[in-house]
Amino acid sequence: DIVRGKDLFLGHKQGKQHLEKRLESMFKNIQGSNTELNKLKPEEVREYWWDANRQQVWNAMICGVEQNAKYFRESSSDKGGIYDKCRCASGNVLTNFDYVPQYLRW
Repeated sequence: DIVRGKDLFLGHKQGKQHLEKRLESMFKNIQGSNTELNKLKPEEVREYWWDANRQQVWNAMICGVEQNAKYFRESSSDKGGIYDKCRCASGNVLTNFDYVPQYLRW
């Protein structure tokens, strides 16, 4: 969400502005290193980067968690949490939360 510019940042205003300036700078660098991206708007560059890197980001956030890390909450139907549903063994990373509004995910 932060990368895509969709984060519900609840911190102080200065922190949000600082974060946004850093992200703008990073995406300008990405855009500058790839001439095909020059025609895209800044928010489109963010989406481009996310589409290109989402598998690796989700893998780092979810699938890299060790079995007993207690990273996920247990659900009423699954007392072991949802770690095993990550599906990393098959190569498919759990990315189905990407476009669910943030306030519904957490």
